[in-house]
Amino acid sequence: MITIAVDAMGGDKAPVPEVEGAILAARQYGHRIILVGDRDEIHQRLDHHGFMAGGEHPIEVVHATERITMEDHAAKAARSKKGSSMHLCAHLVASGKADGYISAGNTGACMAIAKMVLGKVPGVDRPALSAVFPSHKGSPIVVLDVGANVDCEPAMLAQFGLMGQIYSRLVLKVKNPRVGLLSIGEEEHKGNALTRDVTPLLKDLALDFIGNVEGRDLFSGHADVIICDGFVGNVALKVAEGLAEMMSRMLKESLSATISSKIGYALSRSAFKDFKKRTDYSEHGGAPLLGVKGVCIICHGRSDANAIKNAVRVAGEFASSNMNQRIEEELREFAQAG
Repeated sequence: MITIAVDAMGGDKAPVPEVEGAILAARQYGHRIILVGDRDEIHQRLDHHGFMAGGEHPIEVVHATERITMEDHAAKAARSKKGSSMHLCAHLVASGKADGYISAGNTGACMAIAKMVLGKVPGVDRPALSAVFPSHKGSPIVVLDVGANVDCEPAMLAQFGLMGQIYSRLVLKVKNPRVGLLSIGEEEHKGNALTRDVTPLLKDLALDFIGNVEGRDLFSGHADVIICDGFVGNVALKVAEGLAEMMSRMLKESLSATISSKIGYALSRSAFKDFKKRTDYSEHGGAPLLGVKGVCIICHGRSDANAIKNAVRVAGEFASSNMNQRIEEELREFAQAG
């Protein structure tokens, strides 16, 4: 049975969505869940739902004496709050008591703790935060880095390309992922020094590298994996989330104003639900931190129970796919070939 630790104190409305998401995940996926955080608060929420830890579904509670807030300085909190729920989740994975963990807490602190406690996969200079974007073709697009590394060297982006295509291939089941480099034009000479310098490195890798792609390709399906530095990637991610939310609100308002018949309303409501599911970040759960020696999924601070449930699913998929071993093997092969 796969065991996933859940940081119950990280999100904006913790521990409500974390506990509710854990219950949904335990029932739907059958994973063993360890909720980490304030014992009294967690048990109160479990009791509210008539759910007993250690009962019908495998949920356990591990008490944490501290929590890291969104206002905490990431590096300082990672070093000083050793009794936090984030730290305990990482240690559960490092000790082998959990196969992976998720957190909707302070992203910077979560990444720092993952690197500190789990360590990096050999051959990885910097772990990368990945996100899944929808495409109009229906196939998922992996974008990385979306915030872990604001400043990047060319070799780091080359590693992101390798890690991204392994993720796409093993977890998202894309047979031969096409890798694109996010730039301001398709022509090879366009871009900045970083994109120009990384291009020859990507060409030397055993990848289906298709060259530069532009911002519109984040949703076109032209590439299955898109790589960029964390500054550009995070801006792209936040723009995409904001655009999806705005379009969802505008579509709902337009449908409500124009549909009068009950049949028309039912059809439009069904279409709207399908649209919302395809563009809702909660359906993808969270962003995997690729390149650390363990499974770490970082969720949006506003994650609801559905997002937490899906993050547990993603963590379970990562744990069963031997992602880290494959990343290490392919990076070793690349180093030997170079």
